[in-house]
Amino acid sequence: MKISRIVIRNFRSFEYLDAPISAGTTCVIGENNTGKSNFLHAIRLCLDAGLSSTYRSLMPNDIHSVVDISQPSQVLVGLEITDFAGKVNEEALVGAWQSEPGLARLIYRFRPKRSIREDLESGEIEAGELTVEDYHWEISAGGDPDRDLAEVEWNEDVGAQIRFSDLQSFLVVFLPALRDVESDLRQYRASPLARLINAMEIDQDEREELLEKLREANQGIAESPSVKTIAEAIDRSFKAVTGPAFSMDVDLGVAEPSFQAIVRALRVLMSNEAMSDFDPSANGLGLNNILYVSILIEYFHKRLAQQKSAGQIILFEEPEAHLHPQLQLTLFNALSVLPFQSILTTHSTHITAQADLASYVVLTQTGKPAIASSVPAANGRLNEADVNDLERYLDATKSNLLYARKVMLVEGPAELFLIPALIKQVKDIDLAREGVSVIPIYGVHFDVYARLFSDSGLPKRCAIVTDGDLKPSDAVPGLEGEDELPPPPDLEALGNDWVQVFACKTTFERALVFPGTLEMFARAAEEVGAPIVAGRLRGGLQSINDGMDEEDERKLLNDLRASVLNTAKRFGKARFAQVAARHVDCAEVMPKYLGEAVRWLVEE
Repeated sequence: MKISRIVIRNFRSFEYLDAPISAGTTCVIGENNTGKSNFLHAIRLCLDAGLSSTYRSLMPNDIHSVVDISQPSQVLVGLEITDFAGKVNEEALVGAWQSEPGLARLIYRFRPKRSIREDLESGEIEAGELTVEDYHWEISAGGDPDRDLAEVEWNEDVGAQIRFSDLQSFLVVFLPALRDVESDLRQYRASPLARLINAMEIDQDEREELLEKLREANQGIAESPSVKTIAEAIDRSFKAVTGPAFSMDVDLGVAEPSFQAIVRALRVLMSNEAMSDFDPSANGLGLNNILYVSILIEYFHKRLAQQKSAGQIILFEEPEAHLHPQLQLTLFNALSVLPFQSILTTHSTHITAQADLASYVVLTQTGKPAIASSVPAANGRLNEADVNDLERYLDATKSNLLYARKVMLVEGPAELFLIPALIKQVKDIDLAREGVSVIPIYGVHFDVYARLFSDSGLPKRCAIVTDGDLKPSDAVPGLEGEDELPPPPDLEALGNDWVQVFACKTTFERALVFPGTLEMFARAAEEVGAPIVAGRLRGGLQSINDGMDEEDERKLLNDLRASVLNTAKRFGKARFAQVAARHVDCAEVMPKYLGEAVRWLVEE
């Protein structure tokens, strides 16, 4: 069975969240402090039998800041569960949780105790007098399917109380971000190896055979002269201390002859070309993470094969921890093809570049106590072609728009190199510190990406900074008999509350040429190997400084703009912009349209 939807109200960073969950792997992404860990913890409140009841009894700081707990209110986490029909174990578990055929609901609530609710109703207690001690947690299931979880009131009963022991049939494995898998592999209770061995159902005859070998080994070690001498010495000393009234016999042995002792004693051993049969402690943290998850996955597979599973899920914080990019992708690909759900929180652009857009749950800071959540693929403004285009586009270098507070979309690398440096120099605004990511789309098809930014997509500001002609900078004229370029998008139609378009009247390089930027471009031309152009730019600057009438200055600047653009084309626009950015300290001015874009992005 699968979790298909989660509703969270008033829990930690979430005033309200309502998100669908992917049937396979869900990637919960967003900038720091948006509540990714809280998202996983909310699921555990509902479903994880291994979570201590201590954590289910919430503290004041577990309740969203907009809630005044002195007034009767509630924290609610609701899960909707599907895909259990026809599976005996799963139907047996969630049969009593069904709201309607094929849909089960599980609801965690932290609200005033029943006695307190009765006292409030009778007037024995006044609203405004409650403390956290007047609240308790409960888990219920089912309920009227027409009553949406997002609308349930604090004093409203939903469904029926469940037996907490029922949750033990659903396996929840939570892997925190700060995990010590080396220690977990050694400890019997925490080790997935012990779970896997127990799930293998080794038959009794083989167990007895292993026990006999343990007894023989134990006896041989105990009868070793040195071990025997040590045991006798301890025995004498112990009896001398206790006296005859409290005396006991002391001996030395390896382990008690039980099958669980064998399981506890077993260790994972690894080999490579350099060493053989070494303990995982000799590995790096990243490889041990992979080892741990691999054993865990095999255990899950074994549960499924034995048809003993009544549901299982992996909740995984930052699977990329300690892994280089190739291993990040290997691990994610392994998780994404599993026949059970996994929910990941991640900061890795390598993982988000590999994941389907439909698997994203994006958490975004709104600048208020609330956190906005969205599933971009569910955005009604995107059609299938748009989603496919975006999935191809969101590679490891560009999917950071998912984590940015605000986004500036530009045409290509020339803008990427030069715009942030120019804004920093002229306006003293560091876009990175303002949470603004400058991202090139390598074209002018801004319409696809503009539709991504919306209330139901990515609720964050996006400034589209583009040339007025909207022609790709590397476009060449078509030959006779060949197809023409498709028409550019309608810039005016792209704007909305989240998207604004800022376009210059000409091409990017020409738009940057002013008397206050000529020295920057002269030095760039000199460095790339165009000294004649550098001399022309400096000569033009000198003429302007010596004094010219307005018409002559306009004509001269127009000629110098052509020189800058031609030089950028000859040596490569990206290369020229990269070199110019190194000399941006000479710049004194920038175009008005860039200033307007920055002002709109950074204003509250």
